[in-house]
Amino acid sequence: MERVAGPWVLEEFEQAAEIAIEQLGDYVSRSQSGEGPAVNRAPLDETEQALDLRRQIRDGGMGPQEFGDFLAAYLERTTRLHHPGSMAHQVPAPDMPSALADFVHGAINNPMAIQEMGAAALAIERTVIEWMLEKVGWRTPESDGVLTHGGSLANLTAMLAARARAVPSAWADGVPGDLAVLAPASAHYSVARSVAIAGLGQAAFIPVGTDELERIRPEMLGDALQRAVSAGRRPIALVADACATGTGLYDDLTAIAAFCREHELWLHVDGAHGASALLSPRHRHLLEGIEQADSLVWDAHKMLRTSALCASVLVRRARDLPGAFQQEASYLFYEADASPDIIDRAIECTKAPLGVKLFLNLAWRGEAGLGDYVADTYDRAARFHDIIAARPGFECPYRPESNILCFRYGTDSQRQLEIRELLIQSGEFHLSSVELGGARYLRIVVMSPSTDDATIERLLDAIERQS
Repeated sequence: MERVAGPWVLEEFEQAAEIAIEQLGDYVSRSQSGEGPAVNRAPLDETEQALDLRRQIRDGGMGPQEFGDFLAAYLERTTRLHHPGSMAHQVPAPDMPSALADFVHGAINNPMAIQEMGAAALAIERTVIEWMLEKVGWRTPESDGVLTHGGSLANLTAMLAARARAVPSAWADGVPGDLAVLAPASAHYSVARSVAIAGLGQAAFIPVGTDELERIRPEMLGDALQRAVSAGRRPIALVADACATGTGLYDDLTAIAAFCREHELWLHVDGAHGASALLSPRHRHLLEGIEQADSLVWDAHKMLRTSALCASVLVRRARDLPGAFQQEASYLFYEADASPDIIDRAIECTKAPLGVKLFLNLAWRGEAGLGDYVADTYDRAARFHDIIAARPGFECPYRPESNILCFRYGTDSQRQLEIRELLIQSGEFHLSSVELGGARYLRIVVMSPSTDDATIERLLDAIERQS
């Protein structure tokens, strides 16, 4: 029966919320213990029919009991990030506090780029940004930052800031056709996409020399710069990885920063995944030189167990961030001398209270608690490397620096893809894969706290049985 949308019926909300809490608690508990498949890749039309989506949209009438039935069917068709066999992607098993933040936001819906729309959330974001700046080695008000809906928007914001610094008139007059950005070809795809969106064009992306494991070779940066200049281009920025998406290895930020200073290039560090090592005293050295960057992307929804999305773009000079955007809208931008609003430095207008999720994780676990999680995942990856490397027939191309580890069984590249496909079909393990030096490897990302040594032994056993 159709129901007209109106004020909340609180009894209905409480009943539905109680059902959701019970089912989600059971879901997480079962996932953490390894029950059910780690990955679900059922055909979309089959899933649509099982969830009865078309009829639900057409007829309406869902109540608490019907919602419970739907939620149970929905959860059965999800990828279980809490599962010990979930090791494919750089997405965490979110911690409970950030889940509570999502629940609260769903009820109150306070976008917060403007203070009057979400004052509490804005205060939290500003505090979280200040905390992140301090971890990098920067201080407010000299430095600044903003949270965005994902690292892709954060990388785009950084590229726009670099463009504004090099060509202040670009916003009004358009982008000159001779600009360029230097970056490794293996950089996250959002970097090349940001260069194109910023109006520089795909040809403005100039690859820099890397080794076979995707790390920038600082001694080859001069060659990339010369290639750009010979092509009649003006490089405005250089992008380094902390860490590389494929291998999880860190670039030499100190050497790269020295090159950028010498040639007056904006240094942008994509630390979406690996910047969280700043919280681990034993791993912070991997980011030596980070304080010399001009901008940094750091995602909380990767290594800080925050549900998607919550990414930051941080700049060493506070004035560079508002320079990325220059616009007027009388219904939003007011002539206040000291407005606390952050809409002038964000792509999004209706921006969710992203900082609340990270704040609650910090408030619950503490800075040290999150640092211990980062250290533990890095340590487990190193231990898993030793387990895999010791098994006959298996090979690891490097010792991991982070929680990303590549390996292969045998040397046939096509066989690695076949192994991955068979593992996904079985549902017990979810892995990704990557090409390194022209060869295909399996790739695991240690994210779930439930993934242990026994999980890896079972994984290797499963691969051997399939071969």
